[in-house]
Amino acid sequence: MSEAAGAEMPRGPATAHSMSPRRDPVAPQIGVVGLGRMGTAFAKNLLADGYSVTVFDLSEDKRQLLGAIGAHPVPTLSGLASCAVVISSLPNDSALKAVALGDHGLVAILPQSAVHISMSTISPALSREVAEHHAHHGQGYVSAPVLGNPDLAQARKLFIIAAGDGPSVVRVHPLLDRLGQHVFLMGDDPGAANLMKLGGNVLTALTLQGMGEVLALMRKGGIDGRKAFDVLTNSLFDAKVHKTYGGKIVDRRYSPAGMRAPLAVKDLRLALGEAAHRSVPMPATSLVHDRLVAMMARGWSDLDWSALGLLAAVDSGLEEGPPPNDDEAGQ
Repeated sequence: MSEAAGAEMPRGPATAHSMSPRRDPVAPQIGVVGLGRMGTAFAKNLLADGYSVTVFDLSEDKRQLLGAIGAHPVPTLSGLASCAVVISSLPNDSALKAVALGDHGLVAILPQSAVHISMSTISPALSREVAEHHAHHGQGYVSAPVLGNPDLAQARKLFIIAAGDGPSVVRVHPLLDRLGQHVFLMGDDPGAANLMKLGGNVLTALTLQGMGEVLALMRKGGIDGRKAFDVLTNSLFDAKVHKTYGGKIVDRRYSPAGMRAPLAVKDLRLALGEAAHRSVPMPATSLVHDRLVAMMARGWSDLDWSALGLLAAVDSGLEEGPPPNDDEAGQ
């Protein structure tokens, strides 16, 4: 591995994001694979911190948008071969498997001692498989899925759940600190971070279903939705998830989606698969999984998963469907 690739990363506490961005000319080359809203936010924040950032996505338009603000876009994964660290932000197991384990994937092209940070929501089993392949090639792997949406990613307010081999976790911890507000360390098993992430998404989905049902009941009973939301979120139900997603339900802000319905279905399916494997009944989760599938059956696949509240309202006879201009409503 080159001397530049081994350069020490900028360090600082996770709560120090008010500091001026660090401009370090010897900062290591960082790669970002997957330029959806999350990956784009990661790349922009790394650029703001003075890192040299190489970006890859199947979409040339997305690559060029990052190139216009200082990133180095590459047309193939092989363009990441000089990176000390590569962050992947991908939608599912098949995408990560192709990027990491394909014939010209990260395992094949990265130098020894490079570290792959997977910030995707994937199955624990695949996370462990990818980690084994990287280790066999002398590379590090850290699973670091996040709790939070793209807006929180842009504001560096994500909660990051990290696990993997100790030296790799220690090495990339300062980098993760700069991308979120807190890093939770889950030990050496990378799959543990992914299982914890799935658990967080299950609780969020259950909360959305509950908020949607209660707000529909309040509206049907003649109570203004905003007043009900005020009572709920400023009393016993004042968690971030209640305020953030409950606010979307009240305001009917279902797009642009932070988590599209098909991705939410995928996450709950993965959680239910783990539950079946470990003989853990999750009847409420199964119900909400089917409610998300019902959203997709109605053609609402592009809506945020908070549209579980919309589904509750439609089933109650309060509404007929999405707002007529949901893109505008989401601004």
